[in-house]
Amino acid sequence: MKYVVVTGGVVSGLGKGVTASSIGVLLKACCMRVTTIKIDPYLNTDAGTMSPFEHGEVFVLDDGGEVDLDLGNYERFLDIKLTRDNNITTGKIYQFVLDKERKGDYLGKTVQVVPHITDAIQEWIERVALIPTDGKEGPADVCVIELGGTIGDIESMPFIEALSQFSYRVGPGNFCLVHVSLVPVLNVVGEQKTKPTQHSVRGLRGRGLSPNILACRSALPLDENVKEKLSQFCHVQKSNIVTLYDVPNIWHIPLLLRDQKAHIAILRALNLQGVTREPMLEEWTSMAKTCDTLRDPVRIAIVGKYTGLSDAYLSVAKALLHASVACRRKLVIDWVSSMDLEDSTAEEAHYVHKAAWNLLKGAAGVLIPGGFGDRGIQGKILAAKYARENNIPFLGICLGMQVAVIEFARNVMNLQDANSMEFDTNTKNPCVIFMPEGSKTHMGGTMRLGSRRTYFQLKDSKSAKLYGNVKYVDERHRHRYEVNPDLVMKLERSGLAFVGKDESGRRMEILELPSHPYYVGVQFHPEFKSRPRKPSALFLGLIAASCGQLDVLLKAQGRDNLLPTKMVTSNSPSVAMVYPNGHTKHLSNGPYYANGNGVHA
Repeated sequence: MKYVVVTGGVVSGLGKGVTASSIGVLLKACCMRVTTIKIDPYLNTDAGTMSPFEHGEVFVLDDGGEVDLDLGNYERFLDIKLTRDNNITTGKIYQFVLDKERKGDYLGKTVQVVPHITDAIQEWIERVALIPTDGKEGPADVCVIELGGTIGDIESMPFIEALSQFSYRVGPGNFCLVHVSLVPVLNVVGEQKTKPTQHSVRGLRGRGLSPNILACRSALPLDENVKEKLSQFCHVQKSNIVTLYDVPNIWHIPLLLRDQKAHIAILRALNLQGVTREPMLEEWTSMAKTCDTLRDPVRIAIVGKYTGLSDAYLSVAKALLHASVACRRKLVIDWVSSMDLEDSTAEEAHYVHKAAWNLLKGAAGVLIPGGFGDRGIQGKILAAKYARENNIPFLGICLGMQVAVIEFARNVMNLQDANSMEFDTNTKNPCVIFMPEGSKTHMGGTMRLGSRRTYFQLKDSKSAKLYGNVKYVDERHRHRYEVNPDLVMKLERSGLAFVGKDESGRRMEILELPSHPYYVGVQFHPEFKSRPRKPSALFLGLIAASCGQLDVLLKAQGRDNLLPTKMVTSNSPSVAMVYPNGHTKHLSNGPYYANGNGVHA
């Protein structure tokens, strides 16, 4: 087994996860089998109980593991399926060691960070690296390990010590260290500064690790004299210093690494020269360039309560991007805070309320993602009502589906007090109830988690057609509450159709409004299994419906999750500049405001 370790310095948020994923793509393109591990130094056992504002979204795996969002990047980039053990946390390691100590496995020894914690980390890495993640038999060729945080953090020191020991343990030729650092430019001076990276590498070397490759984040490519200075002071060959400069979308990062011969440096460090081929990235290059050249916009309003941090809905945004590229449209996301749509906001901040409604009304499609708690629920209900009454394409995910049921019960069935027991335990018309096997006292890992099977009830439903008319689908779940099965018959008599259910027929998984162009709600999270070249069927349906292409998509025969060639829209020379008030103005060269993920706002 060969190991590539990615560390970060100077500041957090440099893109270590994307860098690790891109290295994996590059090695996979060289005909290597790749698996990944993410190390998070925090004490939480997993990411399940952490607020999205604290750490971004919680990514859910097939086995129900609630993990760091970087594992979502790994799965999307490499098209693999990871397990909960691919995410190591300090909490997991200490729990593992303490359980052994309680059982007497250490035979009376004093349990210490060194060697017991560091040994446990190394044993965990070696064990998980052997688990195949690409559907093939046998272990992968290379394991890419990302260490979260930055060099110098107190909580990451045991992991750095463990990795230092590990590099010696596996021996030269089996261990390659890539250090991601920042090379800032001070506006006053106007030159690229190497001192932060020098200090970061010095701290890394002081703890027993020397980088083989420096991946420097900067706005522009590094000057040659800057590379020479970094090489001299960081003891890294100049050819092994690559620049990760700003690009239109992150799909360009593997191409940046390839163009700067990063794969040659990695393969040399791992003694793999001559046993691999040159990276084959033609499809990846085409995908990245296609994303850059799309001009006709499709605007989707995401109505949620964590809209102040886009990472809170990272997988949703990625799934929308995958679908929009397949539909040959430039994705423009309007982030709408659900609280801003409520009447209380209109009284306190009229302009904020008006701006939020203008964004919603200017969008071609509406998406309500998952979430917890009653804050902003009324705004989500209003958004669902607007989409239903105005024939706007709509997709509700998890809580978004439950909101659609509540709205339908209130405004179509005239059950004014209809609600979820999550928000009102005394409601006389509970549309959404607590799951019988759930726990109200323990929050971590007590939901319905992971891959579960959904059986289609109607062959003619839009959802069934989008999934290719299969009998069932396996999608990932993360929820505590679900639609009340005792109310289902009344809802269906009023016009709502539950076209997907679990094997018992008691759990509602997919709802549709047959009279609506595209009104779909799902209890699961389809965004977690969307891939760049394999967009989620339901997200593809939302984008296609928002572009007026749904009928052609549903009629397409032999579809492989991509629209037929005849549906490819023209790339007109004019670009639509989208304004917050919902109006568009066509400019000859008007740029969108991109965030580097291919998503525009």
